Amino acid sequence: MTEAIAASSSETRELISFRVGEQEYCVDIMAVREIRGWSPATTLPQSPSYMRGVINLRGAVLPIMDLAVRLGMPMVEPTVRSVFIVVQADSRTVGLLVDAVSDILSVSDEMCQPTPDIACDAVRSFVRGIISIEGRMISEISLDRLLPEREALAA
Repeated sequence: MTEAIAASSSETRELISFRVGEQEYCVDIMAVREIRGWSPATTLPQSPSYMRGVINLRGAVLPIMDLAVRLGMPMVEPTVRSVFIVVQADSRTVGLLVDAVSDILSVSDEMCQPTPDIACDAVRSFVRGIISIEGRMISEISLDRLLPEREALAA
């Protein structure tokens, strides 16, 4: 992994970037608990299409969300490069299935642009903003909006 440094501000935060399909996304590194290689998940009946199932993570049951499907992309079979990013948001822990982890980025708030108005409401609800760095456009994911409501998981 390489590290990109923001030169414009002393107030920076670190994000971990990853690929889903041809797009690059990132989340706050403080929400990331670990990154694990792909292993098949046990499916659960009546779960939303974006929930791949659950895995055993050191004795705890961890739900696995297919981030591509959650973001409205078609489901694809994971490869040997696919990973779970274990994140925690709103006191919930979930594994996000992504194609590959890219970088650790140090960015300032000035580098994050608002999501354009042309994006649909669903996209704007998941994407906090767009970061332009080193010629790349990276969408910052809002984990608290990405995770389903507890009632939806129980249904």
